[in-house]
Amino acid sequence: MTSRIALPAFDVIERALRATTGRLAGEIANPSAQPPAWDEFEWGVARAVCAMHGLAALLANRLKWQGPSSWSSFLIEQRDHSRAHYERAGEILARIDAAARDAGICCIALKGSALRALALHQPGERPMGDIDLLVAPRDLPACASMLSKIGYEPAFSSRRHEVFAPIERHEPHAYAEHALNPLKIEVHTRIAECLPATAVDITSGLRPKDMRPGINPYASRVELLRHILLHTAGNMRAHALRFIQPYDIATLGRLLTAEEWRELREPAANAWWIYPPLSLAERCMPGSIPPDVLESFRALCPRRLRAHAQKSGLYEVSWSNLRIAALPGSEWARTPLELLRFAKSRLLPSRAALQELAQAVAVFPAYSRQRWYGASHFERILRWIFSRPPRVQTMISVRAALGQ
Repeated sequence: MTSRIALPAFDVIERALRATTGRLAGEIANPSAQPPAWDEFEWGVARAVCAMHGLAALLANRLKWQGPSSWSSFLIEQRDHSRAHYERAGEILARIDAAARDAGICCIALKGSALRALALHQPGERPMGDIDLLVAPRDLPACASMLSKIGYEPAFSSRRHEVFAPIERHEPHAYAEHALNPLKIEVHTRIAECLPATAVDITSGLRPKDMRPGINPYASRVELLRHILLHTAGNMRAHALRFIQPYDIATLGRLLTAEEWRELREPAANAWWIYPPLSLAERCMPGSIPPDVLESFRALCPRRLRAHAQKSGLYEVSWSNLRIAALPGSEWARTPLELLRFAKSRLLPSRAALQELAQAVAVFPAYSRQRWYGASHFERILRWIFSRPPRVQTMISVRAALGQ
């Protein structure tokens, strides 16, 4: 059981998050021989960083040092929970494949499920909190019916996807990996990210030409990487990145041929957003992206975004970042008009956006206990301007890791 540790000031927590994020990410690419000289509070923050970034199983397999016994136990427990999730994900994917074939539904298992099929990671090394599927819009009702037959029911809807949860499930553990956490299924009919106010849509290229009923792969490894890059770009824009995302890019990128890299670049006019996630992957895992490839995408990137990408590290664009930004990712706007549209969406969010926020609070009990989510949007804006509120999701992880 983790002992309770009193929370220090904002600046102290922020420094600890920055330092532990950088050190632990560095241990993945270049494991060191000696443990860091952290105090009890910093080791607690390190556990929070592991939870936010999906690092625990990777570190358990790679670290050359042990650290305190509580740290070693945490990594081993997290690896065991992640392996249990990995096995359960395989079982659920097999059931989805069989049920979709029976129902005549063609779908693609996205992101983590596709990487799982390629066996790029050791079992359980990459955490999987949900299973993502892409189906044609006309198949969405049939897909919902099919999922009900394997024990899933609609949980909530968003502009991005329909979420299904197991009919019989435990309340999720709010912190880190846990074998009893339910594996949700998120069904997409479109793959797009707003960067920051204009949607980049890559749906058409993802589907293979010979789709068959059941689970299908992406059209190619290039399209899988394109999707992971876009998802990473969207999370970087929102300062919601996890280390496991650039790690996935680096791992998959090592497999691509020169011809496949050229395919990813085409059409060049639609590849302006690829440089930031590709550059971050190379900095996190040096030697993963060929220098000429990185330079070719750098040339396509708008100047302001390129400059920001080159100076921002993992901390700034990830869940580790403790600060709430009024306009996170404004550098992704390519025109003054798009920047104004983005600012408007932050100051005057749509009804759909506010409904999604309310749904998130309802689904995750830990959010409902936070004053931030009980406040009006106007009050939150005032707090952005006149105070320095810490990021709620980040603080939930920090408090949980510290036993609060």
